[in-house]
Amino acid sequence: MVVAILLFVGVMGGILALVDRSRRAPGWLVTVAFVGPALAAITFGLIYPALRTIYSSFFNRNGSEFIGMDNYIQAFTQSQFQLVLRNTALWVLLVPVLATLIGLIYAVVVDRTRFEKFAKTLMFLPMSISMVGAGIIWRFMYDYKQTSAEQTGLLNQLLVMVGLDTKQFLLDSPENNFFLIIVMVWIQAGFAMTILAAAIRAIPDDIVEAARLDGLTGIKMFRYITIPSIRPALVVVLTTIAMATLKVFDIVRTMTNGNFGTSVVANEFYEQSFRQLNAGLGAALAVILFVLVIPIVIYNVRQMRISEEIR
Repeated sequence: MVVAILLFVGVMGGILALVDRSRRAPGWLVTVAFVGPALAAITFGLIYPALRTIYSSFFNRNGSEFIGMDNYIQAFTQSQFQLVLRNTALWVLLVPVLATLIGLIYAVVVDRTRFEKFAKTLMFLPMSISMVGAGIIWRFMYDYKQTSAEQTGLLNQLLVMVGLDTKQFLLDSPENNFFLIIVMVWIQAGFAMTILAAAIRAIPDDIVEAARLDGLTGIKMFRYITIPSIRPALVVVLTTIAMATLKVFDIVRTMTNGNFGTSVVANEFYEQSFRQLNAGLGAALAVILFVLVIPIVIYNVRQMRISEEIR
């Protein structure tokens, strides 16, 4: 810690000294002084670990033997890991769509109403809760006991009240994945609502008035004016939630520990790397996760560039 502080002070002192002498120092030297520390931090904090992970993915569990693509073949052919990939795909397909849809509907419904601020605050509250905290809250809500016993889980209590048997929400596969997905949607819907509500507010009034003069109201206004106007925001929301969903770990780990057919790539990476001590397979899963994120990032960047060109 002391070394890091001294290093920071030394680097900042050198930069400030160059700034004072910037009139005499070459321009490239000043540029290197400002950009160099950031590039060094990125190299040692991001690039080197990424390259090291890719390298490790071609070796066995303890890194002593080169095994080529065996870890990747295992990740895509063994039934255990195929289930993990299917679960991850299910999360990525459902969470962004459901969270964005709920956030959009909520933003439109409460827009310019008397209770707008309160309603938006209520919707955004789950975003302030950590993934672990949300997992614990919902684990208690899904808590299971026999129908004849006194219930502590809210959802099973509701089932008993209407005369139904209690359900093991987190144990019954494959539907338990959907009950985990609900938690992520609950968290991300507030984010979607916030971004989309701001985008709706940013629609120029003259466009809205012109549409009303043309006879557009209700659903038609929403379809032909609101949706096209907030399309860039929709893309940002969908891709951002998709990237967050690909990396989901806390919810699964907290609620089911990845058992009962609920594991996802990030959880399996943790399991193989730190519980099974299989560094090679864990690194391969990390690389797979990285590769899955890349198309989403590229699409997001392209859409942002298109939006900037239109403006």
